[in-house]
Amino acid sequence: MATDPRGLRRDAPLLDAWLRFQEQPPTPFTIPGHKQRRDLVGDVVAGDVPLYAGLDTMKLSAGVLAEAESRAARLWGADFCRFSTDGATHANQSVALAFGGDGGRVVVSRSLHRSMLLGLVIAGLEPVWVRPEVDPATGLPSGVRPDEVRRVLAENADVRAVFVGDPSYVGTVGDVQGLAAAAHEHDVPLVVDAAWAAHFGFHPDLPQHAIALGADVVVTSAHKTLPAWSQAALILARSGRIDLDRLDAAVEATATTSPAGAILASTDAARALLEREEGRALLGQAIGAVADARQHLQDVDGLLVLTGTHVDPLKLTVLLPGTGADGIAIERDLIDRGLPVESADRDVLIAVASLADTPASLGAYTEALVAAIDRHRGPAREVVDAGIYRVEPEMAMTPRRAYFAAAQPVSLHEAVGQVSAELVAPYPPGIPVLAPGERITTRSLATLEAAARAGVRIAYAADPSLRTLRVVRI
Repeated sequence: MATDPRGLRRDAPLLDAWLRFQEQPPTPFTIPGHKQRRDLVGDVVAGDVPLYAGLDTMKLSAGVLAEAESRAARLWGADFCRFSTDGATHANQSVALAFGGDGGRVVVSRSLHRSMLLGLVIAGLEPVWVRPEVDPATGLPSGVRPDEVRRVLAENADVRAVFVGDPSYVGTVGDVQGLAAAAHEHDVPLVVDAAWAAHFGFHPDLPQHAIALGADVVVTSAHKTLPAWSQAALILARSGRIDLDRLDAAVEATATTSPAGAILASTDAARALLEREEGRALLGQAIGAVADARQHLQDVDGLLVLTGTHVDPLKLTVLLPGTGADGIAIERDLIDRGLPVESADRDVLIAVASLADTPASLGAYTEALVAAIDRHRGPAREVVDAGIYRVEPEMAMTPRRAYFAAAQPVSLHEAVGQVSAELVAPYPPGIPVLAPGERITTRSLATLEAAARAGVRIAYAADPSLRTLRVVRI
């Protein structure tokens, strides 16, 4: 029997609909094809209830999705909300499409996820790049400076919007309020990919969320730090500088027509939990556990712990060079202990905490990490800036033109000077080193090779071994 341990259904219409389906299962003559039977492929299909003819009628006559999205908009102080069952990737690309149509230019932070850059391809938009500041002590980004956005906007009066990502993948928090002010001084909207910040604004020890800080559009992933199914995300927007009807149409154009009801219901349930005092209490417990873990780890000789008011209180990022330990070896030890981390390369480990974490879970992780560092200690080494956040793209043609151009693979040494037809990024974090339309340089290749040597997977390239790259055929 499906459960609702915290009694959320009375405040979560999609969750209530999902529970009612489980309590009185029909004999459906609709998709999905498993027809709710578990004797065919097993429990892997358990809980898979469609939105259409599942949570609602086929004609959506009950309006439970619209009601749930309206409640989320109110909670975040937005005028618009749509749920996505395809994660921040779909959300980012729908937002890009809302600004496209006949070309146009947008200011884009180079620290954004590949989904937004491919959104530029879909929308036919041309990026005007800005880069985040990089802390020389860590080689990690600290956010795009508002003054840099002001400068770029002053030099490019035709741009339609400013796209940034905040907080960063490593957990650093930038000046979103300042970025909003800079964009609004030039009467353009600020779009924030806040995929890692669904919890922001819901506890006094957390930064405010981007809508409260003045952003016009925010994308956030409910599944990253809230108790929602994988692929759960939200698109939130304020009226004024955004055509909300156009944004809604872009969401529909890029969304599946068979949305998974369990993902939607879990998004609704997570929102209901955030709205309650017990949600804030769970966040407070997790924040305290991460703070205790940071304090413990700061006593480890040579280990640098990312901390301070500019760091997400639920992100536990550590730098290993001072310990001499190899992060890939440490990751293997942690996996063996049943404690996988979000990201690991030679120098940096990133652990993500959520309101589901407790002092016990963070304590077990911290103890295992300290033990693994001690096992793999070696001579201290200098912090090496991998270069991912310092990429200076050299645009040769628009991303869309390059993506659809005739292309061919060439060897790496032949690729220098040619125009990339593909997007190539170390993953995680999925921030491109090369994007379609950019000139391939010795520096970009060196950045990719350094990431590969550090144990990072090179993703999205046609040839992940990096022996060849796809370039625009001349």
